Amino acid sequence: MNTSISLTKRASKKIKELYSKNINFRIFILGGGCSGFKYDFILDKKIKKNDILINLSGINIVIDKISMQYLSGSIIDYIESIEESKFIIKNPYMKNKCNCGSSFDI
Repeated sequence: MNTSISLTKRASKKIKELYSKNINFRIFILGGGCSGFKYDFILDKKIKKNDILINLSGINIVIDKISMQYLSGSIIDYIESIEESKFIIKNPYMKNKCNCGSSFDI
């Protein structure tokens, strides 16, 4: 399984602001939304049996194996504007996304 994930400088900087050595940045995919799937991000102390741990620039990224199938090759970015601040994923496998941008299809 290809586990290539990358972070932009903006995403790396924001995660480091939130990050501590005892916390992992978890990325996962949930079913739901207008187009079928949506991304979620949490700070998590646990690493589970089926998790993949990737260290990027000193940041522990944790992704479960099922989500990794859909995230491989993706770039995690962070955007901040007057309207919103959020992590986004530039996923090479994404075919469609809903109009509001919160869900996608692969």
